[in-house]
Amino acid sequence: MTLTMNNSRAELMTAFFATAVLCLPQISLAAAQTHSSTPDANASSQAGTPAASDASARLDKKQFHNVKVSVDQGTATLTGTVDLYENKIDAERRIHKAKGVTAVRDLIEVAGPSISDEELQYKLRDKLAYDRVFYGNAFNAITLNVHNGAVTLGGHALSLFSRDSALALVSTYPGVKNVTDEIAVDPVSMLDNQIRMQVYRAVYGYPSLNRYAMDPAKPIRISVQNGNVELFGMVDNQGDKETAFIRANGVPGVFSVKNYLVIPIPPAKAQK
Repeated sequence: MTLTMNNSRAELMTAFFATAVLCLPQISLAAAQTHSSTPDANASSQAGTPAASDASARLDKKQFHNVKVSVDQGTATLTGTVDLYENKIDAERRIHKAKGVTAVRDLIEVAGPSISDEELQYKLRDKLAYDRVFYGNAFNAITLNVHNGAVTLGGHALSLFSRDSALALVSTYPGVKNVTDEIAVDPVSMLDNQIRMQVYRAVYGYPSLNRYAMDPAKPIRISVQNGNVELFGMVDNQGDKETAFIRANGVPGVFSVKNYLVIPIPPAKAQK
């Protein structure tokens, strides 16, 4: 009887310790999971991810020394400041190529010098006027508007190269905070190219108008879209404006001509 009771106690003790041992790994695992769910642990794991490391490495340039990047579930967020708008765009372009990054939030601010809208408009207009002088400058009619440092480019460009050149010129200019591209690129057409050159010769070949070819920054600008001609720029008087219209309209194959040439306002009238 005593031997049987001793054996029963021994079996109970063995079962108790076995149960306790089996529970230990589960308790440890639960503790580890609880510890890893803390905010500090999450922050460390995000900072050390391959996506975050690759993104940071892509911004290891002098122009990005004030830029920070963080990556959360594939979305990269850029913060900080740069000196030029082009650097802001370049940073975003670089991060889009980082491994594991599926989206980019660009919160970078353009610092740089503070320039008034009037001064920025004047300087950029002069730069654009001489852009691509030897590559069909007279066939680019790009407009410019500046508001609080944000520049909007519109009008017409002869080609993608002309459009991209204008955008690059503005994006790298100090004081520009943002750039909006609304430039329309004229269609690629052999017929349009033929009309474009014929209108050029008809306008600039006329004795009273050929002086506008002297300064490449101040030509009568010619845009052609599917046989439709638009004239832009500034001329000295109403007679030159009407003559340019008549000359362009007389070119074979031209469907229509819109005359957007302007005449400068005399200083006396401008003051009134």
